[in-house]
Amino acid sequence: MYTYVITRPNGWASAQELDVAGRKSSRVGNEEMPDKVRWIRSYVTTHEGGRVGTVCVYQATDPEAIREHARRVGMPADAITRVIDTVVVRPDPTVAG
Repeated sequence: MYTYVITRPNGWASAQELDVAGRKSSRVGNEEMPDKVRWIRSYVTTHEGGRVGTVCVYQATDPEAIREHARRVGMPADAITRVIDTVVVRPDPTVAG
């Protein structure tokens, strides 16, 4: 598997809508596509009008597996970029209110 970053700006109307999509995403990945897609983490972003987006890190066999996963879940996959290296300067911070 390769590592990818998936950008989904303005993907959901609310955090609650994102939560529903996240639960479905986990189920589809874990139960229907475990040999093709693995969700690693997501960073949740805010956008104009209160819309919610994400920047997600996945492992997948190829970009088409990510597109298929997104289609099954019913969520966008606006940009899929393959990661060629990771540089960790500091661990991910905890978001403070």
